[in-house]
Amino acid sequence: MNELDISTRRLSEKRRTLGHFLRTRREALTPEKAGLPFGSRRRTPGLRREEVALLANVGITWYTWLEQGRDVRASEDVLDAIADALRLDETERRHLFILSGRSASLPRLMDQKVNPSLQRMLDSLDGQPAYLTGYRWDILAWNHAAVAVFGDYAAMKSAERNLMYQLFASRQHRRLLCDWEALARTALGVFRNESAEYADDDGFGELIDKLINISEEFRLWWPEHRVLSNSTNIKNIDHPTQGKMAFEFTTFALTDGSAQKLTVFTPTDEYDSNSKLKILLLKYVK
Repeated sequence: MNELDISTRRLSEKRRTLGHFLRTRREALTPEKAGLPFGSRRRTPGLRREEVALLANVGITWYTWLEQGRDVRASEDVLDAIADALRLDETERRHLFILSGRSASLPRLMDQKVNPSLQRMLDSLDGQPAYLTGYRWDILAWNHAAVAVFGDYAAMKSAERNLMYQLFASRQHRRLLCDWEALARTALGVFRNESAEYADDDGFGELIDKLINISEEFRLWWPEHRVLSNSTNIKNIDHPTQGKMAFEFTTFALTDGSAQKLTVFTPTDEYDSNSKLKILLLKYVK
């Protein structure tokens, strides 16, 4: 069997799996939970195909073909409508998008939601600045140590709570960073690499246009199309009250399909950074 045959077989199996998933979710959903009148006695459990099609505002024939594993393509909006009609939770919705070949767009559905347990985890990281970012590098959550070192994110406008905006458009953040140009060029290469997956995303486009208009460096460097797979893991800063500090940072990707990432900064021995951070954190001790 050649590679084309194998690829065709896998695609066919994926469609069958998608159809089976939709059928099981439909059969598990009662009319009452779907917001429909119970009506007459049913010979089969769950909703009928025509009811799902009605709720999702799609054609019954088209939806039947989808359940049968035929070669039909569903747009993101249609998948959203079907997920809503079937009352899918976040995990089930993600599974639907993956089976439909739309997994690259999924983070836009879940990205801005921060699990409360993640915020509790951030708060528990004593002595380590940390924050949670989304697929567009928006800063979604943070802890007191991050505020003490990098600034009060809560006091910023939502558009300013973005790592690329902070790097290229915030004078305060720029003054904070030693070796700003090297850090900015490296971060831009990683951002450029990751943004390729979301080339059609309006949010990415708006951010890039904004930075082109605000930052001369961004305007000059963006067309270079330099891409990197990772960035340096050392960040040196010049804090306005404590002077120079050095942090080793590590970024972890969450595995929940949200495209969120956790970045944790650990103070190094250089510049007596750990002691300086403890002084900064005294204001948060109750």
